[in-house]
Amino acid sequence: MSALVKHSEERLMKVLLAPVISEKATMVAEKNEQVVFLVTPDATKPEIKAAVELLFKVQVESVQVANRQGKQKRTGRFTGRRNHTKRAFVCLKPGQEINFTEGA
Repeated sequence: MSALVKHSEERLMKVLLAPVISEKATMVAEKNEQVVFLVTPDATKPEIKAAVELLFKVQVESVQVANRQGKQKRTGRFTGRRNHTKRAFVCLKPGQEINFTEGA
């Protein structure tokens, strides 16, 4: 609970952007009991941990972060780039679970 004191609740609500629902994220979730989130580019590991614990009422064991470069894309003769993204792989303590299909 000490992590909640360090960060403002308003900031923690903005850290997590969306859960990542993909084939790789599902495999990671089943194998390692991890959940994958898209997070803001300036988010830190302690902030991500505090945000997940605040929003989902679960206990987080560890957080790994991956910065993904945006892909180059072409439309006709014009080239562009998708935005860079940051993903957080959140490892939950044994017995903890986040179910995204439940609240829909």
